[in-house]
Amino acid sequence: EVIKTDVDMTQCQHYGQCVFEAPKIFHLNDDDKLEYLAEADESERANVESAVDVCPMQAIRIVE
Repeated sequence: EVIKTDVDMTQCQHYGQCVFEAPKIFHLNDDDKLEYLAEADESERANVESAVDVCPMQAIRIVE
């Protein structure tokens, strides 16, 4: 089973808090811009939920 993640890139300010919570899903590229996996294994759900919670811009959501 997969978990689908969506980041509103118009809201994202690339703070990178999500990277600390779910490093397998989110990372900052060489330009310090956020990149992420839109689909991940269900085992990452808790980490993605933490990333949703810590995002200062509330730009991350789980697509159910």
